[in-house]
Amino acid sequence: MGSLLLVRHGQASFGAANYDQLSALGQRQCLRLGEYLGERSLGFEAVFSGTLARQRQSLDCIAQGLGQVAGASALPLAEQLPALDEYDSAAVIAAVHPQALPRSTQADAYRQHMRVLRLGLTAWMEDHTAPAGMPSHAAFSAAIAGLLDRICQTYSGNVLLVSSGGPIANAIAQVLGAPKVAAIDLNLRMLNSAVSEFAYTPKRHILQSFNTLPHLPQPAWSEAISFM
Repeated sequence: MGSLLLVRHGQASFGAANYDQLSALGQRQCLRLGEYLGERSLGFEAVFSGTLARQRQSLDCIAQGLGQVAGASALPLAEQLPALDEYDSAAVIAAVHPQALPRSTQADAYRQHMRVLRLGLTAWMEDHTAPAGMPSHAAFSAAIAGLLDRICQTYSGNVLLVSSGGPIANAIAQVLGAPKVAAIDLNLRMLNSAVSEFAYTPKRHILQSFNTLPHLPQPAWSEAISFM
């Protein structure tokens, strides 16, 4: 039975002009994850990531951390797949709330952003909206399902996947047979650099863990735990 590790990217730049960059904290989170994987002598048969900068930077930091552990196996060359890119949250929000939301890191603005995002995601999943430049939710899900099937049929060992909350939550909801909207709650609770794990056979994936931070044990790393 193989193991698929699904890693959410490290903290990006919420509230900045360009969200799609790792923050200094995000780099630390992913470096530490790489060290953790190396300390456990985990080797990987295949590596996948999305094409977004924060996803690729997270994988680079994981590889750098892994390389700092003596005797650790280097990661194989990653395959970058648009299927692992995050949905466009700005387009999702604009489809239900055409007025621009305030760009701020303040708590009230953050809560408003999350409320409208939840409404937008629900509308997209139920085919009530077609966010600009995005696939339908059915196509988004089908691309993820196709990758999960490919992993089952191609590999038998450890596989590393670095993506974002949306695709990972979608994959988990599919494996659990949960309603589509269940992925919203999974998505919005996912921590930066969090690891979820599937065991897999040639026929199916089985959820082993969700949203864990084994590389950031408390209390020493409590200040490194983040959502956005």
